Amino acid sequence: MKDRIMVHPVEWSGNRFPAACSFADRTSVVILLLTMGMLSGGKLWSQGFAPAEAVGKMTVAEGLRMKLFASEPEVRQPIFVKCDDRGRLWTIQYLQYPNPAGLKRTQVDRWSRTTYDRVPPPPPHGPRGGDKITILEDQDGDGRADQIKDFVDGLNLVTGVAFGQRGVYVLNVPYLLFYPDADRDDVPDADPEVLLSGFGMEDAQSLSNHLTWGPDGWLYGVNGSTTTCRIRGLEFQQGVWRYHPRTREFELFCEGGSNCYGITFDENGELYYSTNGGPFVHAVQGGYFFKSFGKHGPLHNLYAYHYFPELECDLVPGGPPTGGTVYLGDSFPARYRGKFIAGNFLGHTASWWQMESRGSTVRARFGGLLVDSHDTWFGPTDLCLGPDGSMYLSDFHDRRTAHPDPDAAWDRTNGRIYKIESTGTPPGVPVEIGKLSSAELVDCLRRSNRWLADRARRELHDRRDPAVVPHLRNMARQKRDGLLALQGLWAFNGVQGIDEPLATELLTHPYPHVRLWVVRLLGDGKILSDSMLLQLANLAASDGNPAVLAQLAASAKRLSGEQGLGIIEQLLDRTESLEDERTRWLVWWAIENNALSNSDRLLKMFARPEAWYRPAWSENALRLVRRWSADGTPVGYDSCLSLLQSVPAEQRLRAHESFRQGLSERATGLHGIGQGDLFRQHAAVDEPLDQVSRSYQPVTVELRDYVNRLWQDDRNGLLFLELALLTEIGEAKEHLKQSLAEPANQSAEQVVARLNLLSRFGDSENIHLFLKYAADTEKERVRLAAIRGLSRFDSPRTTETLLDLYPADSAAVQSGLRTLFFSRAPSGRAFLELVQAGTIDAKEIPVREVGQLSLHEDQVIEALVLEIWGTIGPGSSEEKLAQMRRYNNDLRLAEGNATQGQALFRKHCGNCHVLHLEGKKIGPDLTPANRKDRAALLANIVDPGAVVRREYLSYMLVTGTGRIITGLLLEQNAAGVTVLDEKLQSIKVPRDQIAELTVREQSFMPERILENLSSDERRHLFAYLEQ
Repeated sequence: MKDRIMVHPVEWSGNRFPAACSFADRTSVVILLLTMGMLSGGKLWSQGFAPAEAVGKMTVAEGLRMKLFASEPEVRQPIFVKCDDRGRLWTIQYLQYPNPAGLKRTQVDRWSRTTYDRVPPPPPHGPRGGDKITILEDQDGDGRADQIKDFVDGLNLVTGVAFGQRGVYVLNVPYLLFYPDADRDDVPDADPEVLLSGFGMEDAQSLSNHLTWGPDGWLYGVNGSTTTCRIRGLEFQQGVWRYHPRTREFELFCEGGSNCYGITFDENGELYYSTNGGPFVHAVQGGYFFKSFGKHGPLHNLYAYHYFPELECDLVPGGPPTGGTVYLGDSFPARYRGKFIAGNFLGHTASWWQMESRGSTVRARFGGLLVDSHDTWFGPTDLCLGPDGSMYLSDFHDRRTAHPDPDAAWDRTNGRIYKIESTGTPPGVPVEIGKLSSAELVDCLRRSNRWLADRARRELHDRRDPAVVPHLRNMARQKRDGLLALQGLWAFNGVQGIDEPLATELLTHPYPHVRLWVVRLLGDGKILSDSMLLQLANLAASDGNPAVLAQLAASAKRLSGEQGLGIIEQLLDRTESLEDERTRWLVWWAIENNALSNSDRLLKMFARPEAWYRPAWSENALRLVRRWSADGTPVGYDSCLSLLQSVPAEQRLRAHESFRQGLSERATGLHGIGQGDLFRQHAAVDEPLDQVSRSYQPVTVELRDYVNRLWQDDRNGLLFLELALLTEIGEAKEHLKQSLAEPANQSAEQVVARLNLLSRFGDSENIHLFLKYAADTEKERVRLAAIRGLSRFDSPRTTETLLDLYPADSAAVQSGLRTLFFSRAPSGRAFLELVQAGTIDAKEIPVREVGQLSLHEDQVIEALVLEIWGTIGPGSSEEKLAQMRRYNNDLRLAEGNATQGQALFRKHCGNCHVLHLEGKKIGPDLTPANRKDRAALLANIVDPGAVVRREYLSYMLVTGTGRIITGLLLEQNAAGVTVLDEKLQSIKVPRDQIAELTVREQSFMPERILENLSSDERRHLFAYLEQ
């Protein structure tokens, strides 16, 4: 292998180059990083070791050893490993990545998500790609693959393989395929059968992946964040889906989790998937999990009202974990049993985590490094368990370990697969699951190496041999070993299907996960007998295990309204339903699923005075008020009114607050809120927002009368005034204006609240009221509220008045005024003319704020900026390179003080970044970043806009009146958009006021951070960053 020079990509802010970036720009960035690497004073790691050298350079955890199992040229760019029923290792050689063969791009959005000219036919009829599914076998037992052959080649972006039903399941987007191989000769018997079609293929780094059998007989897969699947009328992105080979059912198991790669089950059948929200998501059926909402849009259920956040975890070193698996072998040291093990793709290592119980879910505690490669080309993509209890690890092995430019030259000549085994492990004994008798397969379920148990169970599911049913029933019934009982239950269900006698007995099993799985399997049937429904309701009323209660809530959502709500009623009576977060929200999602289809049943449950005095009941009643009022339909309004009329007097304030919230959230873009439409909105040609919007229906007469009575009883109450405005009671707006025109006995807080209402519901005729309060020099909070209100309107009179006030204002008010002035070209020009004349001191104006004026593309503004400040845009690549050199030389002159650097981090970085659990998570978390690489660190800070992760791109929002707002897109929902501006102020804009929403090819992170620091301060800061 030739010597290689590493071009280390930008890791902690890095993603692929923005699509609008020119080739010259991309090349300049690469040159910057390469040159900085040469100057980095020994900070760059070793790289690109030859296969024969690599293992010797690695550090492996005590009691384990690494062996090179296969490498280039036989294996290249592997992304997946899995052992078949004969113990042979299968891998995917991802050689077609990152662009599919034979397709032409018709549209590329600003995040390189691509639309192609056609949907390719399934193989072998579609374009022939470079991907291969390869079988590797160690026949002589020396730990190295000596027989290598392809099962199928010519595939086009293949990301998953599973074995079963006398063939091989293959995920080759946009298809789930089945290749029959009944004679087991490793040659497909025929062209593949298309089982599913519609998996998204916009981004080769976010495809559906990792076909994995669940213990319930379903085939599970996980989808990444930036591809949209449309399968059987279901649209989704990130999350877990599943397919049943016998019934051919397809469904989304849970939604969210960010970009996901890898899926695994623990010994209780709990599902975990690897994610760049790391280290993993602990899935729950029907759950909604975190997303990058600004980038990916809202949850598909607009009324979920919550999502499960990232897992509690103390440390995720080295960036996003990939291809994680729960170790359930029996040859590693005991400390690894049941631990989550995953590759750290950007850290060039593999790590393990302890999973500690937290109610119905877990907390991840970092256990340590399993492998440290000391090689920046090492890119672990997947791990799997082998039949001897060892693990296999695939290494993509490439100099680029961050997101690449898809059009760059691509080196596909490298790849490794390693075997991780316990020291002293003897050669494995050949195994062939398919040749075992059914009785021998049942015996395998008892084995401590779960690879044997899993493969045996899959074979039992395929055979469906009735002779084993009594044995499996007895295995499930025994109470000495809960894990063995689970194996019996899972196998029994796959062979025959769970029956009522066994379910009845196992619902009282002492091992809670047995009870959980009985509930889940019954719920998957979607209908219960009266007897089983009663038993599940009793279980909901009595079981003390939070995981069982969570599954009862999840299964209740899958049942018919009457049956499911009967279980929910029992859960609502339990204080545990509030104590465990997952159960708490799963209960709501089951209720919400029936909000319109079973509104009468829900009213019978909740429209009782006593329901408002019981915590779990009242909490969900409030959500129903919000949900029904937000629906914007007569059914929703009528249900909401019926529920509101049942509220006891002392609970009405909370109910009316929920009512106000729901009315404020009524959707104006329901059929355009899905992920697919969000993607199209940010494509190269932006769609006008009104193409995907619809108006909600006015409130019913009865509901308006209800609100009017409330308001008339308390016309000065802000809550009732807002409700009157939301329900369009005619005199409410006039009353609001009158209360601001004559603000007798109103506190500053009351005036601010009324100004905020006027900003939402007023019009240009109200400018005089805002100006009145904007000139109130005694109350800064009031002035700022008035200024925010004036920003809605394009008024020369406003500009003139406020410019006269500007020089004498406080710094806080001046900052608010500049935001207003710079949001429109005419007011921006007027402000700059005062700066030019010397009336306003240019030195007092942050240069970053001035940069917003360039968005107006106004020649007069550009000329004034040039005259006053000179060039304020980012410097050329050469200038930035020179600056990095100066900083780098300066950093090497002396050591910094990390303690002082921590204080500097808090001041200059901590408002947006987290490091060692300190700071705010607006930008990327720096803790898992490769901060030892000074070249990349300097490049990120000096030139943060060179390569930007998609979720941290800045947006430009233009209102119908021409106001421009820039910043991070924090949230986008049916009601509007929330932007975090450069002053870290959240600005919510109703959707009907948005004329344009586009991505700026620029980082939210400011440049020139280091310019304002002294040499010593820069050394201190870097000493802390590099810890």
